[in-house]
Amino acid sequence: MGCRKIRHGSGQRAISGKDFRLADEIRYIQRRAAAYDECFVTVGPLALFSTDTGDAWLLDPADHLAARVARAGDPEPIHFEETEANFAIGWKGNYNIDGAAFVYIDRDSAHVVTILGYPTARIAELG
Repeated sequence: MGCRKIRHGSGQRAISGKDFRLADEIRYIQRRAAAYDECFVTVGPLALFSTDTGDAWLLDPADHLAARVARAGDPEPIHFEETEANFAIGWKGNYNIDGAAFVYIDRDSAHVVTILGYPTARIAELG
């Protein structure tokens, strides 16, 4: 079961914990972004989404952590480590939802980016 392009909404994909591999999910959402396909995936405590603009993000809604994994259809590098029981992610920044705006704050540069058109209502439901 995968995401599919829907004219007035986004696809969804649910994955059970035992079937979860972070590397696979990151590659999956990067492929959706490369296809400019809207997709929203939740896996345990994490959420991943891609947009029709080719962007994709990995989020930890509990702590408002974020890492962009694709931009304009091109994959972005992300550092993570994964074992059978655990994973660690090199989060690049934090995010907030301000109405319809996705606000990202880069940890290294403190640069703030405000993006409209992301699935902010869906993201807000998770936090």
